[in-house]
Amino acid sequence: MSISEIKKEAKRSLNGKWGAAVLLTFVFFLVSTIPGGIGEVLLAGGFESWWNQGQAPIEADILNMIISVILFPLSTAFYWIFLNVSRNGNVKISWLFTIYSNGRMALKIIGTTILIGIFVLLWAILLIIPAIIKSFSYSQTFFILRDRPELSALEAITESKKLMKGNKWKFFLMNLSFIGWAILCIFTLGIGLLWLVPYVSTSMAVFYNNLIKNEQEHSGKEAVI
Repeated sequence: MSISEIKKEAKRSLNGKWGAAVLLTFVFFLVSTIPGGIGEVLLAGGFESWWNQGQAPIEADILNMIISVILFPLSTAFYWIFLNVSRNGNVKISWLFTIYSNGRMALKIIGTTILIGIFVLLWAILLIIPAIIKSFSYSQTFFILRDRPELSALEAITESKKLMKGNKWKFFLMNLSFIGWAILCIFTLGIGLLWLVPYVSTSMAVFYNNLIKNEQEHSGKEAVI
């Protein structure tokens, strides 16, 4: 599929689901930002102290780091919901949180995220461009874990690298194609992101579906989608 076809398929998948997708994105934004904000206010000694402080205390930075780690599975669940949408499924906000009911998977996602971060950081120590390219190679890891939860973090990362071989440039161009929309969202004070994020997320899922479809056609396997 071409990039334009991927984006058309994403819009088709979202047809009739935009309202739920926007609400999901709004809920995700609130859950991702409110806990850290409340923590900073409490650690600062109240709203007035927080408002007037020149720099957040180190305790707030540590708390935000811990919250970010805890929310890694939530971010993954968010993208998994749009993977479901790309496969003609529905948007269910409750799925954002049910991922925590599977403690083993939640811990695997946290470990995988940290591992990818370490790999990208090590590449960045050498050069920025190779680090960006490698991040593209790892981009399908969490979609793969959704379809193949039995894989370890390293195995999923390896599978992502295989899928992205020869597809990194296309992935880059697809991401680049959303920049115009992102700029327009600035003029809506960010409100437009409630629509853009579902569009981008579903396009990424369609891109992944196309990757595994091509791989399975080449290997003669039956597609999982």
